[in-house]
Amino acid sequence: MIALKLGDIEFSKSHRDNQWLGNEPVEESKILEVESKLNVQLPNDYKEFLLISNGFAATNDIEPAFLPIEEVDYLKKLDNELIEIWTRDGIPEIGEQLSKSIVVGGVMEEQYFLILPPDSKNPKWRYWKFASWIPGEEEYTSLNNYFESVLDFLNQLIASHK
Repeated sequence: MIALKLGDIEFSKSHRDNQWLGNEPVEESKILEVESKLNVQLPNDYKEFLLISNGFAATNDIEPAFLPIEEVDYLKKLDNELIEIWTRDGIPEIGEQLSKSIVVGGVMEEQYFLILPPDSKNPKWRYWKFASWIPGEEEYTSLNNYFESVLDFLNQLIASHK
């Protein structure tokens, strides 16, 4: 509702009419199909999100839109050039992490929202907003932590418009 009130970006008629930026929930079987395709068990908070909304519109021109589960894939399949640039010209450790990341938001936008599977160095899932203008990654402790930061930002914008 806050994003709709701000009107920073143009929302669809459906979003305005329903006062909701989400989509219909996904069936659990679709999540299982994508987990099988990616050969990974997605984090529980992300799966819970999908069971509420299979994707989510961007709340403003800074935040990424979240993809429906059917469009989720590894970054290396969607934008391998970004990985090559960071590996070759940037910070190789970031390039390595990007090569393992899964894109859940921001395709064809200025930034991605990525989830990174656990590995030997990082035993928990990691959540990154990644854009060249940040520069690099902005890490969140959970999906909830990300959405809380977006809500805080939107509330600050509302307060500044008063």
